[in-house]
Amino acid sequence: MNYEIVQLEEKIVVGLTARTKNSDTEMPMIIGGLWNRFYQDGVYFKIADKVNEKALGIYSDYELDEHGEYSVTVACEVRQASNIPDETVTRIIPAGKYAKFIVHGHVQKAVSDFWNEFWQMDLNRSYQYDFEEYQNSDMENAEIHIYISLK
Repeated sequence: MNYEIVQLEEKIVVGLTARTKNSDTEMPMIIGGLWNRFYQDGVYFKIADKVNEKALGIYSDYELDEHGEYSVTVACEVRQASNIPDETVTRIIPAGKYAKFIVHGHVQKAVSDFWNEFWQMDLNRSYQYDFEEYQNSDMENAEIHIYISLK
């Protein structure tokens, strides 16, 4: 899989969050439920001061032990986190070095295929914040930039 090393500035994001782990049979429903609430319940439209129209799927707060839990946040980048909707949280994606991957295709298949292939790679990960940045809203022909935090 091809990627480039990039240096990112800090990002402030606002969205919905939950805890899960890859071995949890409910994990796809937990993550899918966040996306459904984000769009179908109108949370996306309630978030003010967006930097752009892109949505982000963020993975953070990793437990690197037998539990393997992490936080998933579905969010938008904002200029400042003021007057945020009640049901949302604010997260700071730290500035730093990231491996940037670009995937194309049907949203669910492209992202799933990426992660399945990614787990076979050996990157010097920091396990801080990893995130998917959806460049467009075309479910069939999406472009997704995936950033993996590095040490």
